[in-house]
Amino acid sequence: MSNIRLTKKFSFETGHALYGYDGKCKNLHGHSYKLHVTVIGKPISDATNPKYGMVVDFGDLKKIVKEYIEDVFDHTMVFNKNTPHSELARILKEQGHDIIEVDYQPTSEMMVIHFAEIIKAHLPKNVKLHSLKLYETATSYAEWFASDQD
Repeated sequence: MSNIRLTKKFSFETGHALYGYDGKCKNLHGHSYKLHVTVIGKPISDATNPKYGMVVDFGDLKKIVKEYIEDVFDHTMVFNKNTPHSELARILKEQGHDIIEVDYQPTSEMMVIHFAEIIKAHLPKNVKLHSLKLYETATSYAEWFASDQD
């Protein structure tokens, strides 16, 4: 049976600031992120399986990304907890804001790596993550491909 790639698109709104950056993105700002998730696998060949003929049910893929990425990152601010932004994060949390502190500079490049690890951990065993494309703006995106990883 042939390997088939499936792609599902997601979107969420997230803010961040890049501590130490030498441009405008050092300031608090947000993006309307678009995430394209592509998986690869062989369609299920067991005719008694309710997912017969599918690599993965699009609904199942949606549940994974919604629970672990969209619901977590949507309408939050993301800060690198290893910078002085941790103090700002503490203050904003005390005021009731949704804050995510990560161990990396929250660039699109680093976020797409983080998302790849999350998604890979929750896919069914017969399905592999092929690639991710994370749009930060309509014209700028970061890509992650399984084939590029060491």
